[in-house]
Amino acid sequence: MRYAITGATGFVGGALARQLRAAGHEVRALVRDPSAAGALADLGIELVPGDLADSAALDRLCAGVDGLFHVAGWYRLGQRDPSVGDLVNVAGTRSVLAAAQRAGVPKVVCTSTLAVNSDTHGEVRDETYRHTGGYTSHYDRTKAEAHRVAELFAADGLPVVIVSPGVVYGPGDTAQTGALLAQVVAGRRPQVPAGGEGCWAYVDDVAAGHVLAMERGVPGQTYMLAGPRTTLADVLRRTATIAGTKGPRVLPDRVVRATASLTGALGRVVPVPPDFAAETMRASLATYLGSPAKAERELGWRARSLDAGLRLTAGALRG
Repeated sequence: MRYAITGATGFVGGALARQLRAAGHEVRALVRDPSAAGALADLGIELVPGDLADSAALDRLCAGVDGLFHVAGWYRLGQRDPSVGDLVNVAGTRSVLAAAQRAGVPKVVCTSTLAVNSDTHGEVRDETYRHTGGYTSHYDRTKAEAHRVAELFAADGLPVVIVSPGVVYGPGDTAQTGALLAQVVAGRRPQVPAGGEGCWAYVDDVAAGHVLAMERGVPGQTYMLAGPRTTLADVLRRTATIAGTKGPRVLPDRVVRATASLTGALGRVVPVPPDFAAETMRASLATYLGSPAKAERELGWRARSLDAGLRLTAGALRG
């Protein structure tokens, strides 16, 4: 098959691109800077220069393909100017799906997130749930809007399947989660909250879920790629046990809430580092919980155990 992909230079998109090539598929990837995408070129992936706002590049990306994976997205917390989230997550999704519609792409898999439901307050949601309240972060809101954009395209006849991962971890993660895991493996002791929960899935399993959605997913449907649920503190403690290092310093939730209040007031006056911004603190205490039952039943998807995934991650981080 011939597949197109956005976000192939990213964490999940890179794992997906590698899996597609390993399975013998032709792959075409949209990249902003081909000179920085040598790893993709080495895999035999065709590079299309451009970005999500470049209609001509998106038309070249989609021309003659059997399927499109729209994986590209923006994820940041605690930004003073988060408007890029609207440009990438919302407008970018609209532009990519419009290009797929113009090209008559037979099937599209669009990457969403469990965060479209924002803080679930300890409840495990499934695909039938519709969040109607406010959002913990700008990221949550923009991804929820992007999810609705995909649903509108599906209602208009574009064969779109949506996949919603939770927390994705594994080798090659350059975001905050990956940095914290690397710190623990190296023997450092980062401070993290006791509370907050997510559904943790190893990056290769999430990529495999995308492939299964392309092969078996029903257009117009959403599938939660939700791994085992636990806290960040638990993940880092498990990682420390595997790596033979000390675990994180765990802060009581009341301390994190107090810090969020303080930095929220401070952030209205002076810039606050993203890791200490009120939005980041609030998100660290939220629960982002979803059920994998539909993905398991209809796609045959499975997430490996947390310990199995963390052993692979720690091993890669140790080199």
